[in-house]
Amino acid sequence: MINGKTALFGFMAHPAKHSRSPKMHNLSFDYWHINARYLAFDVAPTDLTGAVAGIRSMGISGVNLSMPFKETVVPMLDGMTTRAKRIKAVNTIKNDHGKLIGDSTDGAGLYQDLQHQGYDLHGKNVVILGAGGAGKAIIAAALDYDVASVTVFKRANATYAQVDQWLNDLASQTDITMQLRPYDDLKAMQQAVQASDLIINATNVGMTTAGLPLPPQVMATLTPSQTVYDVIYQPLETEFLRQAKALGCATHNGLGMLIWQGALAFKFWTGKEMPIAAVTESIMSTAN
Repeated sequence: MINGKTALFGFMAHPAKHSRSPKMHNLSFDYWHINARYLAFDVAPTDLTGAVAGIRSMGISGVNLSMPFKETVVPMLDGMTTRAKRIKAVNTIKNDHGKLIGDSTDGAGLYQDLQHQGYDLHGKNVVILGAGGAGKAIIAAALDYDVASVTVFKRANATYAQVDQWLNDLASQTDITMQLRPYDDLKAMQQAVQASDLIINATNVGMTTAGLPLPPQVMATLTPSQTVYDVIYQPLETEFLRQAKALGCATHNGLGMLIWQGALAFKFWTGKEMPIAAVTESIMSTAN
């Protein structure tokens, strides 16, 4: 029952009504008998400063953020976790007695999903397609999961040099081999994919753009020893995953990443584990 002691959490985005987060977190609060509620707030980009001030002034306990706020909110925070500092972006904020601490759980959510499905990340060679918001979070989180190498493919556009420098900076912090290659370097892509254990699509190809994130001649080289992960979860099976499965690969859609990034945020706020099985059942009942 909502009363004067109910803690408030929320999701801030523009738009926000599509979010599955209220269902995930309210179910989790109920599971642990925590007196808290989670709501979705549609915040216009021009209102972000006021919204963050509202978190402080009204004592909102925590929020998740989506684009376009993950980077623009950073100067308004009092601190960030190590993984958030790596990408200078956050998707989760905790109000710690008036101090706002940001975290990035997106990338870690993908690796947590794989681990909890029995995938051993130790020593794996990873190829990541795309270096946008999701891609950078996944790239940076790899430092925490004992992989052997990360090869990133990105379009050679105006941000290529900036991402290359960022990746070099990350590489200096770890023993993991990290490198960036242009998307149109077909030879490098063939070599990297053939040597990889895990291939992650962090582009929107298959959701807002038709086609495959790998060229057909590279796609054809996939083998049953490889695992393919697509961060997209609408549709649940993209053409990329369908073809990879037909070639014998183990495949995963982005629904697990969605749930596990939420689980990491829930633990960041409450110190408790999200009831993954119940949340997954609830989310799957409305997934398409």
